[in-house]
Amino acid sequence: MSATTETETREGAAAELRKSRLRRRRLRSLPVYVTLWVVGVFMVTPLLYALISGFKSTDQLSSNPFGLPSPWVTSNYTSLLGSGSFWRSIGSSTVIAVGATALTVATAALAAFALARFAFRGRELMFTLFTMGLMFPFAVAILPLFILLRTFGLLDNPWGVILPEAAFGLPVTIIILRGFFREIPGELEEAATLDGCTRFGFFWRILLPLARPALGTVSVLAIVSSWNQFLLPLLVFSEPTWWTIPVGIQQFQGQYASDVARIFAYLVLAMVPALAFYVVAERQLIGGITLGATKG
Repeated sequence: MSATTETETREGAAAELRKSRLRRRRLRSLPVYVTLWVVGVFMVTPLLYALISGFKSTDQLSSNPFGLPSPWVTSNYTSLLGSGSFWRSIGSSTVIAVGATALTVATAALAAFALARFAFRGRELMFTLFTMGLMFPFAVAILPLFILLRTFGLLDNPWGVILPEAAFGLPVTIIILRGFFREIPGELEEAATLDGCTRFGFFWRILLPLARPALGTVSVLAIVSSWNQFLLPLLVFSEPTWWTIPVGIQQFQGQYASDVARIFAYLVLAMVPALAFYVVAERQLIGGITLGATKG
């Protein structure tokens, strides 16, 4: 009987110790959770305000800016969803983002493969030149880029946006992919060569599948960068046929400057594709960045 009592006492003490450790761990984590909640509230509040404001009229926004709509005005959203110009901007942004991403990743993968797996004189100097591209602001190149695009007849042409976006996206993409490619063991390449695999065959059949997390990460970054690009499409496109979402927002705001509620509705609808893409690609992006940090 005494042995049983002693065992129960030990088990009770161990349970209390585990509870005490759990409480201390929660207390140590409390500042982190509080910070996350505060940051989350600051990020979500403007989105909710814009969403609700899109269901108001301009008079309601003036008289009751922070209250719920009364009545709810759905025509702001439905009229935009039935507008051909809105969907044309969505399609234009999609085509340009996909084209720029494909060109950026394909070109950067080949360059990163050469810089990571080939030994030649000036390799590190060439890589340094690519890294220096990160310090080159896009705004500095606006005037010479405009002259260059006009010379080649690429104004009001989607290639006038795709090619510069791919060029400015190369530095960060090459840096990320080169780090992943260098982590692939050299013995694997030697074994593939002994089996009759060429250099390009090793790159296409073995290296790219192994670097799929890195390719996913740089693809997500390239798509987001292209989707948010405003200055370059504004510079290239003078006709509304190829206006992207950021340019469409700017033009819509200028056209309906007095209808603030409708502008809020346009902003919310313009954010939906980007938010949906982030929800789908979040795991790929975080996983690729985490894997790269672990390898580094």
